[in-house]
Amino acid sequence: MDLTIIIAIATMGGLGFIFAGALAVADKKLRVVENPRIVEINDILPNANCGACGMAGCYDFATNVVDGKAKINGCPVGGQEVVDEIARILGIESSESIKLVARVLCNGGNAEAVMKENAEYRGPQSCSVQTIVAGGNKMCLYGCLGGDDCVDACQFGAIFMNENGLPTVVEELCTGCGLCVEACPRGIIEIHSDDRELFVFCKNHDAPKRAKEVCKVACFGCGICARKSDGGIEMRDFLPEINYDKLDLSKIPIDKCKTGAIKLVHPEKVAELLSLENTKVN
Repeated sequence: MDLTIIIAIATMGGLGFIFAGALAVADKKLRVVENPRIVEINDILPNANCGACGMAGCYDFATNVVDGKAKINGCPVGGQEVVDEIARILGIESSESIKLVARVLCNGGNAEAVMKENAEYRGPQSCSVQTIVAGGNKMCLYGCLGGDDCVDACQFGAIFMNENGLPTVVEELCTGCGLCVEACPRGIIEIHSDDRELFVFCKNHDAPKRAKEVCKVACFGCGICARKSDGGIEMRDFLPEINYDKLDLSKIPIDKCKTGAIKLVHPEKVAELLSLENTKVN
């Protein structure tokens, strides 16, 4: 065999041996041992990677839970079952899962909102595009545009557009992930815990006269709800702002709101709860 070939083979073999040794040493010195509990927790998570927990994704959430930087009930999508499983894996006491749900805070659908007369919008129907191009067909600059961006953003089929051109949330399917919130350019969708019942279904900060002109159901800032609330509601720029820490539902004159801008999500449920409380007091 040619000496040149022998030298080449020996050289390549020697280099391969040296590199293999270097890689073995590097693997031993630089190896990061993954906590098996991270993998186990990640496997039981929904793996929607929706970001509702405030982390980059499900794996990131699992890592932070194991490191003690995130609460075990921080995944609203997983629900109580996931919370219980995480507690079992970590060997700690379980906690209550917080049910979050999206609330569409606008009542100004096609039947209530006043439409533009001399500037009909005929472009792309996406809310994000309407906002940039012409602001849509409605006179109100704060209400729902009806372009169903929130519907497209929802991974769980929990929102649909009703016949009045407003998004409707299916509470049983909503996971509170917040993707619909991010998709809405008008900011009319918010995520709340499902035990909150009273909301202001209007985002219009116009002066009272203007608010009445652009929408039949807009809040026109009369302030009756705030005056009777003992601090549970404050008026800011012609619009009520609810402080849920101070809110006492029994003190809010909901029936006095002429446009129905402030109302309960489940009035029958609240009436029953208030009735039980009154019975206990008496």
